[in-house]
Amino acid sequence: MASDRVRAEPTLSGVGLRLPHLTDVVATRPSAAWFEIHPENVLANPHAAELLVDIAADYPVSVHSVGVSIGSASGIDRPHLARVRALVDLIDPIFVSGHLAWSTHAGEYLNDLLPLPYTRETLRIVSAHVDEVQDALGREYLVENPSSYVGFHASTMTEVEFLSELVNRTGCRLLCDVSNIYLSAHNLGFDRDRYIADLPADAIAELHLGGFTPEPEEGGGEVLIDTHGSRIAEPVWTFYARALERFGPKPTLIEWDNDVPTLDVILAEAARADAVSQSAFAPRQVHALAS
Repeated sequence: MASDRVRAEPTLSGVGLRLPHLTDVVATRPSAAWFEIHPENVLANPHAAELLVDIAADYPVSVHSVGVSIGSASGIDRPHLARVRALVDLIDPIFVSGHLAWSTHAGEYLNDLLPLPYTRETLRIVSAHVDEVQDALGREYLVENPSSYVGFHASTMTEVEFLSELVNRTGCRLLCDVSNIYLSAHNLGFDRDRYIADLPADAIAELHLGGFTPEPEEGGGEVLIDTHGSRIAEPVWTFYARALERFGPKPTLIEWDNDVPTLDVILAEAARADAVSQSAFAPRQVHALAS
């Protein structure tokens, strides 16, 4: 039912629903196509969970976990996954997603999304964990490409090759974070257009856009940090249009997690994403009608 509502919406862009805006959304029912939540923000907060159930009755909701840790060599956090499953059963989200990263070690949560070497051994481990997550949830899991600041000499595959093989092995789908590709390409020096050209388009279920912060590097230059604390940079909007041309129109999520502004500011970013999407596909629609 929720999935049908997303397809029926005239726009495809949603916004990240963070704790400061929960009561506002319940009270005002803003004009938003859909919301994404982090389960970690509501699982330990019964009042927030009650508000979320109220919101999910009227809006499609996506669940985006930051704590399952599919990249941890010691295994995923199974108790946390069980809590996520309980929330998923409660609100029936349109998507459930997480990161290609690791964030736990020896039973400790590290509060970060840490990078992986792209090797056959890593692929074996991550594939087994994605299979386990999908079996536990009873639905497909979307895996998000990371924001990257370092590469590994041990890597024997590119990130795109790794993600493509992960899709082939597990049947998972991908959450393509367009801003992460732009940021990582800048930081690591790869071709961002080649990256989206090589991703399996049929596997892309959702897109993300978020703000980043430039910081100076020693010796000159700058590194882009994925802070989710500002408006989306102008060059990313241009790159987003190219991603849409490659993948077709996709539900797009605006992320804003730090220095969170009023909800209307984030909704305005979602409206801009809708405008970019409409602009990208309007010529094709006119041509189809003329034919």
